[in-house]
Amino acid sequence: MLLPQEIIRRKRDGQALSLEEIQFMVDGITNGQLSDSQIGAFAMAVYFNSMNGTEATALTCAMRDSGQVLNWDHLNLPGPVVDKHSTGGVGDLTSLLLGPMVAACGGHVPMISGRGLGHTGGTLDKLEAIPNYSISPTSQQFESIVKDVGIAIIGQTGELAPADKRLYGIRDVTAPENRG
Repeated sequence: MLLPQEIIRRKRDGQALSLEEIQFMVDGITNGQLSDSQIGAFAMAVYFNSMNGTEATALTCAMRDSGQVLNWDHLNLPGPVVDKHSTGGVGDLTSLLLGPMVAACGGHVPMISGRGLGHTGGTLDKLEAIPNYSISPTSQQFESIVKDVGIAIIGQTGELAPADKRLYGIRDVTAPENRG
């Protein structure tokens, strides 16, 4: 039987986690079985001890698969579908500059972004300052905007990347990364 405190201890002690352990943690983040303090401790253990390539891939896939996964093939887009993702930082302007540049060059950028990163706020906080900008369109609206405009930046939802949304929120109130 897997126990979150044992998984956290293993990562805290620098051990590699199994795919099963990583999936267990992401499931607990998504379904509410892990407390905020357990999620914060897990994130801190990963921060200080990192993850190997297998662990990072497993975590990425589990986070992606924690909700609805969009497939862009049916839109027959004339250019590549790409993403830019980072942990943000002070200023957090890369998404707001790079996304439109890629779209202007024929790429399609469906970007799911996050909230507050310390005193400057996150990309979503900035976008919400624009009158009538919706950070939570339906999946169909999201697809339509990406097809027509080339880029759409939205937030995580209960359907799209819910584990990422919860982890991001907890990270923001525990110890956001502050790069300058």
